[in-house]
Amino acid sequence: MSTEKTFYIETFGCQMNAHDSEKVIGTLEHEGYTRVEDEEAAGLILYNTCSIRDKAEQKVFHRLNEYKKMQGEGKKFAVIGCVAQQEGEKIFEKAPYVSLVSGSASYRNLPEMLVRLEAGENRITGLDDRQTDETFDTEFTARSNPHRGYITIIEGCDKFCSYCVVPYTRGKERSRTSDSVLAEARRMADMGYTDIQLLGQNVNSYRDSSGKRTFAEVLGAIGQMAGVRRVRFTTSHPRDFTQDIIDVIDAVPQVCDHVHLPVQSGSSIVLKAMQREYTREWYLERIAWIKAAKREISMTTDIIVGFPGETEEDFEQTASLLDEVGYDGVFAFQYSPRPNTPAIHMEETVGVEVKAARLQRLMDRQRELQRISYGRHLGQVMEVMVEGYNRQRGQVTGRSSQNKTVNFTVTQPILPALGSYQTVRITQTFPNSLVGEAVSA
Repeated sequence: MSTEKTFYIETFGCQMNAHDSEKVIGTLEHEGYTRVEDEEAAGLILYNTCSIRDKAEQKVFHRLNEYKKMQGEGKKFAVIGCVAQQEGEKIFEKAPYVSLVSGSASYRNLPEMLVRLEAGENRITGLDDRQTDETFDTEFTARSNPHRGYITIIEGCDKFCSYCVVPYTRGKERSRTSDSVLAEARRMADMGYTDIQLLGQNVNSYRDSSGKRTFAEVLGAIGQMAGVRRVRFTTSHPRDFTQDIIDVIDAVPQVCDHVHLPVQSGSSIVLKAMQREYTREWYLERIAWIKAAKREISMTTDIIVGFPGETEEDFEQTASLLDEVGYDGVFAFQYSPRPNTPAIHMEETVGVEVKAARLQRLMDRQRELQRISYGRHLGQVMEVMVEGYNRQRGQVTGRSSQNKTVNFTVTQPILPALGSYQTVRITQTFPNSLVGEAVSA
């Protein structure tokens, strides 16, 4: 196969990056490119990058270094996404064989950049300033999952938490019109998508640029579309988390009973240093709203351990928050300083070993809490969306509306179709998954 107009793309980082890649793939295919599954067969190699944590960034430059030998074979390299926006033209110095560097706000200019690349240009940049009002809406999204589809409804971030690079790499918050979001959801439902997930760095900070609908109203409207079985949203910011989000989860069964609400720390002192602009008590008030809902809503969160200035007492307050909230899942990370952020100028007061020990203690505690919280599902009957098969174990794998992994057995010789929904009775529970058996209709 000729490598002319073929491309390979590798994606690092968050769900928004994965969906951005779907849009980039769709745009490239619309421009006559063919996707291939390995670098050797590709004429253009793209890395869609993440700079939230240091390791993701190092991985990209390591990968580039691995493949620079291919430059002699006439291959072209592109670095896109957050590291591209953050490092800009410095990437050309670090990796001279890279021909194109583009941040996510510039993907709408991709067709024009590809023309320049094909014409032999070598140092092409798409680096928008963070003040852009443009959103990357495209009809050319190559959706990788035929049953679950993603819609970016808001891009960028105006929160400027002291540790976070996102406002500098993704620009200011800019929301699509609710009409364009609903039109995309309707197209997806017509194509057979039953599970629709709304994305944004702070998805609930969404402000309809036409002023027609609130975030909660958009959730409800998609949930009530014919053919839609599930609507999810991620990631929410506590500062913009409002009671009407709970109300729509209660009112519309298709809106999933799961909220991911990153707290980052259980200490008000650390939260202030992080510039989160809420206190522990303020956050717990939102948790109380969730717990007061008519439906039982699953809760997950993000936590940063070892932020500059975090004392043992601050850490204990985070650990105690796990008990107080009762999360169904915690994504916890050691703090690492990121370029351009205010926290980079703070003195690192927590040693590497202490960070690692605190993280381990936190995750050990959470595992015990999850053992108990998942245990409450024993004997329950729940609807599970089929995602795959574990043939070794003779199990079907899927996900509940609370976003929990469910592995189950079926009595019929023919396995249920991917993307179908099965009623499952839970017979066994683990800290991170549920086991059950399909209930015949």
